[in-house]
Amino acid sequence: MDCENLGDLSAAALEHARYPRNHGALERFNGHARITGPCGDTMEFWLLVRDGLVERASYTTDGCGSSHACGSMATCLVQNHPFRVARELRQQDILTALGGLPSAIAHCALLAANTLHAACDDYLRHPVSEPGPSCLKDGDCDPGEKTCGESRSAPVGRQEEKLLEAERLRQRLARIHHKIVVLSGKGGVGKSTVAVNLAHALHQSGRRVGLLDVDIHGPSIPTMLGLETQKVSAAGDELLPVDLAGLKVMSIGFMLSDQDAAVIWRGPMKMGLIKQFLGDVAWGELDFLIIDSPPGTGDEPLSVCQLIGNVDGAVIVTTPQKVATIDVRKSITFCHRLGVPVLGVIENMSGFVCRRCGEVTQTERAGAGRRMAAELTVPFLGSIPIDPAIADCCDEGRPFLDRYDGSETARLMREILMRVEEAVIRDPLPAA
Repeated sequence: MDCENLGDLSAAALEHARYPRNHGALERFNGHARITGPCGDTMEFWLLVRDGLVERASYTTDGCGSSHACGSMATCLVQNHPFRVARELRQQDILTALGGLPSAIAHCALLAANTLHAACDDYLRHPVSEPGPSCLKDGDCDPGEKTCGESRSAPVGRQEEKLLEAERLRQRLARIHHKIVVLSGKGGVGKSTVAVNLAHALHQSGRRVGLLDVDIHGPSIPTMLGLETQKVSAAGDELLPVDLAGLKVMSIGFMLSDQDAAVIWRGPMKMGLIKQFLGDVAWGELDFLIIDSPPGTGDEPLSVCQLIGNVDGAVIVTTPQKVATIDVRKSITFCHRLGVPVLGVIENMSGFVCRRCGEVTQTERAGAGRRMAAELTVPFLGSIPIDPAIADCCDEGRPFLDRYDGSETARLMREILMRVEEAVIRDPLPAA
């Protein structure tokens, strides 16, 4: 195993990293799961449960020493203990038992806990008294799909757990007064730029704001806010969002040990992470939660809209090009199908700003977003020109409205973003 940087580990963590317990697959088991985490590590757990007791627990991982330490400790904490102990084990329990881990690798404990829980769920789907060998063969199951087996209804305990999860999510979302999703059917249209500056503008106006990046495969919010080195931390069973001068930010980018790591997940894994972002993150009391979705109408925006249930509306971002407006029309149809109000369309990259004189030059295609909005009878919020300073700010990790607040482009952008706020809420801020 790769045991680099073990000098930063506690004595207990170092012991489990170098000499892991319960490592390797069980020949006989009745609970199994395999999950690849956002860091790229894959962890696998096996459980042998009899009469409500975890008789055996084992794991494997292709990760580093800290990943082995977490897998090893997790099995030790549940083996020869009641099954409910395994179901209730949390990331913090593993970290506490190990004497803590550096924040940059604490996600290994979260991966271990999640994989263990998935193995418990697998057992609950088909708890057999005489467990047999694995039904898994190469190619039989998706890597992130826990395990295969007969389709059975969830036992009463699992149904109660789902009800508790739903209630926790409802209570969390009840403290977030307005939820806005930023969508686009086409990539590269500046959707994340709009989301970042919308969140910043609302925050600067005195609102309590959270910014959630649900682009699982290409998270850009950490880079655009200069937060690439930040990592997710936990307090009890809650995840703490990264705090940027009062603006609360969450992204899978904060969970990646390597910014070049590819997140290779399918639908159920992404749905689970988004549910965690909404239900387990300590957002607190918010006036606005701005949700930056990836391009298209796939798993991520669908999961957000289904989990939230009462989205205040969607901001649709396009560019004047025909190939963009064709795809963006699908986003508007998506909103109509799900009953999500369309707050309006923003035409980004409409004309361009001269870096020397600041004059905006229009192009022949400018106005396509306005025409599309009129055809589909949705509001048109305005146009933002191509301004080299916007790209500079994205690379520097600062919101454009913060760096170039006095520019003409900033004035146009603020007017547009003010219309978004007015479309959602009309009550004035309380007097200072």
